[in-house]
Amino acid sequence: MEILRLTSLQTILFIVIYSITGVMPLIAALYLLLRRGNAFAPDTTPPLRLRRWSAAFFAVAALAHVWWFLFLVFSGDIRSLDDLFHSAGYWATVVLDGVTMLPTIAGTLLSMLQDRRRPVWPVIAALMPFVAMGGVLMVWPNGLLMQIGTVYILLLYVLFAVYVAYAVRQYGRWLRDNYADLEHKEVWLTHVVSLVFVLLLIFYSFIDANIILLYLLNVLELAIFGLLLWRVETLPNLETHPQPLPMSEGSGQTQGEEQSSPLHYREGQGGGSVNIDLAQIERLLNEHCVAPQLYLKHNLSLQELAQAVGTNRFYLSQYFSRQGITYSTYINNLRVNHFISRYQEVAASQQPFTVQQLAIESGYRSYSTFSRAFTQRIGQTVTAWMCGRPDC
Repeated sequence: MEILRLTSLQTILFIVIYSITGVMPLIAALYLLLRRGNAFAPDTTPPLRLRRWSAAFFAVAALAHVWWFLFLVFSGDIRSLDDLFHSAGYWATVVLDGVTMLPTIAGTLLSMLQDRRRPVWPVIAALMPFVAMGGVLMVWPNGLLMQIGTVYILLLYVLFAVYVAYAVRQYGRWLRDNYADLEHKEVWLTHVVSLVFVLLLIFYSFIDANIILLYLLNVLELAIFGLLLWRVETLPNLETHPQPLPMSEGSGQTQGEEQSSPLHYREGQGGGSVNIDLAQIERLLNEHCVAPQLYLKHNLSLQELAQAVGTNRFYLSQYFSRQGITYSTYINNLRVNHFISRYQEVAASQQPFTVQQLAIESGYRSYSTFSRAFTQRIGQTVTAWMCGRPDC
């Protein structure tokens, strides 16, 4: 059975497509490493760690096209799949793919999660049995060991995808507990990218040298490269510490100092609980957040709010937890209430307005985010709520 029989036209077309999918990730890697500005979202500064891991992945993807091309050029008398699977060069290339692709994919996806730094070394350690099996297959081709190796590497990708799904869920909770504005911060695309990587690997493993499938594989690679590059450049860096907010008079604190809580907290017996003066925190929030309308500030974080109130993030997050809400819910409720108040004012005075304009005045950067928050708060869409009012 011929491993791949191409006409001259098919050969030219395949080389062109293969070259494009090799050059594009190289350009992306150089862009991420050398360009300081952001061509996709000029106002966004992505995490430096994410940029570096993504550049490493793109560089590895470009190099993979080189070493697979060299393997095909110098493969000699390989004419069938059986010859291919008994080739030491083939297994050396497969192992090289595994030990470079999976760690850089893992580093890229985990760098999108900024709640904490997750290590990549467990992925590298998990690859060692696969490297050992590849080394054995290079000197002693064995059908059973080949199947075990294939299943093992696929299982690693699937397990990693499951872990990423769990980590993204944790990250989503962390975002809602610490940030009011979640535009471009949510990383649901990490789910998509990790799943696509797994499916692409499975597709790649069972492609069986069909020219149409090879064309499709290269097109899918280009789509993944574009999607990943866009995600990297539109994800804002959350590790940057926010600028200190002006302190209220009489706080006794200077800007930039760590706030100590003016409240009294006591650990319960056994250290398992914390007694929190909910009424006092609510009073401070009304005084330093509600009254001055601090909630209208874009990208107001829990840390900034705690600093303005005169406490720290732990006590404030404990307060929201005791109320059965997240920090994001608290801020969005205030913003929706502000929108309702502004709507009633302009409707009563018969001033011209747009809902989008009022949403921006209420602290939102996008109407879609406001619409979701309004529906969650009121239980109706904005349009249904306005049409149900007598001033509609």
